Amino acid sequence: MTDVEENVPLKDPGDAESGACKPETSGPTREDMSSPKAHPSRLIDTVNDVSKLSKEIGMNHDFHMEEKVLPPSSLEGRVKETIHNAFWDHLEEQLLATPPDFSCALELLKEIKEILLSLLLPRQNRLRSEIEEGLDMNLLKQEAEHGALDVPHLSKYILNMMTLLCAPVRDEAVQKLENITDPVRLLRGIFQVLGLMKMDMVNYTMQSLQPQLQEHSIQYERAKFQELLNKQPSLLDHTTKWLTRAVADLSTPPPSCPDTPDSSSVVCPSPSEAANSPEPLSPKMVLSQGFLNLLLWDPEDEEFPETLLMDRAQLQELEAQLHQLTILASVLLVASSFSGSVLFGSPQFVDKLKRITKALMEEFKSRPEEEAMLTVSEQVSQEIHRSLENMGLAALSSDNTASLIGELQNITKKENCVHSVIDQRIHLFLKCCLVLGVQRSLLDLPGGLTLIEAELAELGQKFVNLTHHNQQVFGPYYTEILKTLIPPAQALETELGSL
Repeated sequence: MTDVEENVPLKDPGDAESGACKPETSGPTREDMSSPKAHPSRLIDTVNDVSKLSKEIGMNHDFHMEEKVLPPSSLEGRVKETIHNAFWDHLEEQLLATPPDFSCALELLKEIKEILLSLLLPRQNRLRSEIEEGLDMNLLKQEAEHGALDVPHLSKYILNMMTLLCAPVRDEAVQKLENITDPVRLLRGIFQVLGLMKMDMVNYTMQSLQPQLQEHSIQYERAKFQELLNKQPSLLDHTTKWLTRAVADLSTPPPSCPDTPDSSSVVCPSPSEAANSPEPLSPKMVLSQGFLNLLLWDPEDEEFPETLLMDRAQLQELEAQLHQLTILASVLLVASSFSGSVLFGSPQFVDKLKRITKALMEEFKSRPEEEAMLTVSEQVSQEIHRSLENMGLAALSSDNTASLIGELQNITKKENCVHSVIDQRIHLFLKCCLVLGVQRSLLDLPGGLTLIEAELAELGQKFVNLTHHNQQVFGPYYTEILKTLIPPAQALETELGSL
């Protein structure tokens, strides 16, 4: 997603301390962006954070917010832990003082009351009244002034209320708090669980509002784009070129797979697999081809479609994910051709080989791919050797081992036929996803892709969500452009309005 992460930092329970105990600090403010008149890429800056979030929620049905957990060894994590420990130590000193000082405790109780009230649904008026009465801050301040504030009793009341309000998944966490007798530890635990309950409520609310947020995002993006188009009539030039290229691609037969020595153990796609559909061009076909072309976009080509500038970062992530899946499937395909069906008939072996390959591919970020593949080929070869030995099967000969390592090392080369075949078939799968949907496309996976079915399903769903949302926003513009690109005789057989 652009500029929005699913792992959004949650206000830590320890951050709830405010007022005299812990001064609040404001986060950085977002300055107004300049006018986007100078360049189409300014379209990215015109959509504010709220719109980006609503777009992400609308596109991703599994979207959810979760607490950001800092690694204990990180500097930020250590600083945060130190500050929070200092606060809770300070609270303990206040409660143990003679007479007790309840100033920080009152602030915490006030914060807890606000959180509990925020967890209520509009119709829960009886519980709202109970919380207002049970945590009456004016009454609690009077008790504190007379040294009669019963913190343990109030904590038990809060736990009872949390039991009523929490989702079933939090029942165990709340029950564990009931066994804590130390008042400070109990309050700290209460804040931690309340933080999780707040996140549960946020996710519930987002799921409930998903249709409205999606519609808001569509209308907002289209309106903003129209404003820019009114100022810049040429704003759709790159989009027109992009769709024109898609039409040309569908009208031109694709090149055949290169025949290299590496293809000895893998058959290239059959002509029927790569053939174009004999059906007349339709808007859906053209757009599908156009979206697929975006996954092969040259980073140095600045003529990126204006209607997809907002999605460019996410498309680049999908392109990187596709590339990694191409290498992963290629490694598995080559490995299976050498080790036989017995090993690859074991789901445990396949899963382990996938984990090893995925972990080693992380080195692509810091090392040249061909260099990193040396490590991949050696590790895969060793794992095959160990597994064959453990299963009492004949080990690979030295010649076969050398051939296996050699073929694996060459996988990252684009002219490698295994790489080319898998890449074409993943693109074919994605094209089917756009036309038929992900689930139907998974029923008939092209050869060599069955071992990465779960990964393909994730990639396909992300791609479909992105393209579907884009068509909902910019469909009217695509319709007008395609009217000029598809021959009239063919246009009569299509449903331009369906976009």
